[in-house]
Amino acid sequence: MLIRHALPLLSAQLEENPAVALLGPRQVGKTTLALQAAEHHQALYLDLESTIDRARLDEPEAFLESQQDRLVILDEIHRMPGVFPVLRGLIDRGRRKGRRVRRFLVLGSASLELLKQSGETLAGRISYLELQPFNVAEVSAKPATTRAVSHDAHRTLEKLWLRGGFPESYLASSDQLSLRWRLNFIRSYLEREVLQFSPRLASESLALLWRLLATQQGGLVNVANLSRSISIDVKTTQRYLDLLVGLMLLRRLPPWSGNLGKRLVRSPKLYIRDSGLLHALLGITRSEELAQSVMVGASWEGFVVDNLLSVSPENTQAFFYRSSGGAEVDLILQRPGGAVWMIEIKRSLAPSPSRGFQLASGEFGGAKRFLVYPGDESFPVRSGVQAIGLRELMALLK
Repeated sequence: MLIRHALPLLSAQLEENPAVALLGPRQVGKTTLALQAAEHHQALYLDLESTIDRARLDEPEAFLESQQDRLVILDEIHRMPGVFPVLRGLIDRGRRKGRRVRRFLVLGSASLELLKQSGETLAGRISYLELQPFNVAEVSAKPATTRAVSHDAHRTLEKLWLRGGFPESYLASSDQLSLRWRLNFIRSYLEREVLQFSPRLASESLALLWRLLATQQGGLVNVANLSRSISIDVKTTQRYLDLLVGLMLLRRLPPWSGNLGKRLVRSPKLYIRDSGLLHALLGITRSEELAQSVMVGASWEGFVVDNLLSVSPENTQAFFYRSSGGAEVDLILQRPGGAVWMIEIKRSLAPSPSRGFQLASGEFGGAKRFLVYPGDESFPVRSGVQAIGLRELMALLK
């Protein structure tokens, strides 16, 4: 079993807070992680999609009051939003009576709903942790210290890139079974999750938009063009985009908003967050097809962005930069404390910084500059830029 890097973070949050929300899309491994973190607690697990478990909460206050010495895990909490005020009352009552602080771990598949519900009732009592699909650091247990290990590490990275990081997709016994799982995952989201969180949205239109976004991976958002392409109005298209972002399947990367005295692009960039889902939407089934696809560069860029952000410290802010003068940076990380890292992403074993990146380098004084490429070695290239492998940069970020 692969050890998730979120496990110590979750364990620490459970010790520090009366309530913790573990967020992430379906099938990303939230339940498995929650049960691992609960091994040292006398935990009670309730799946709120189960009729039997929901029945146990017909009188939620009385039932949960009887579990005061246990960690209570509530899975798919959005099924019973009325439980949130009950949790608040139990936490506050225990504090007033000087009891050992109650612990609740709530799991949810949609950040927009869960954050809204919990934020209104549990402010000051709850912390949040997002679980993402497997990243490169989690599937590569050992550093590439020999040629043989380096080759294995490269194959592991290529497999993760093709299949994506959802556990059942990555761990499937073949690429064909992995693809089948991802296609079923997409279908279930369109037929089930969309109706659950926004019943008025048409799954057919969302499917068209999702495929269209895949062909524009990493592109600037033009909602008007998107709406014309799928023949729906701009307002509804924006709701579709908000839903995919809220379900943690789509990433909006905002433009750098710092005042550099330049005319800057103001539209965000959009990425399908999991590379395996991207490839399923594009009809890419094998690594050979991916290598020959016109989308290979955009796919690699999204894969790198997602992996880097999965290990970035809390409060790290992420942007891209593009000016009317041709300066461009794929990813800017503003780290806690204010330090800025500029990152260019290239799918080449002989990387060289682009002219746009060099132009941008002169506009960000003091920023660290990296060029992420598919290799393992780190070495300086032109204009003070450091070429670096994805794993090594992830290690530096952590």
